[in-house]
Amino acid sequence: MESIYAPWRSAYIRGKKPDGCIFCKNSLREDDFLLWEGKAAYVLMNRYPYSSGHLMVIPFRHLGQIHDLTAEEKVEIFDLVDLSLAVLTETMKPDGFNLGMNLGKVAGAGVDDHLHTHIVPRWSGDHNFMTVTGATRVVSEDLMETRNKLLTCFERISLQEG
Repeated sequence: MESIYAPWRSAYIRGKKPDGCIFCKNSLREDDFLLWEGKAAYVLMNRYPYSSGHLMVIPFRHLGQIHDLTAEEKVEIFDLVDLSLAVLTETMKPDGFNLGMNLGKVAGAGVDDHLHTHIVPRWSGDHNFMTVTGATRVVSEDLMETRNKLLTCFERISLQEG
């Protein structure tokens, strides 16, 4: 059996877990993986990504259903998805994306009471037998290296648009 080195997982396993919802803004104020903040939502790197550059767009308000979003929140979430796609396209150069929400535990939501949208960059041949036989994903780039590239691009693109 082969081992896969993922040193960032030990910090989570041994570390103090935040009280309450992991996506509520107060628990993330000092998070290294917080990439961008809007007025009603923010962009966060997934600490346990499906692939390099896996992002999530999350409303600040703690709510679990799309129909609970205001019209302004819906627009901003979609705008942040669009911004995230632009940043990922420029920095990671994926061949495509998976976008989605898992609504409810039965649909695969790990956090089912705080709505969030996944943005997963994909490359031709990026997932192989590891996912099927070993229930293991291989992330090809260090998370902080990915974070630094993405953060720089978010800042640059926002200056161009502002």
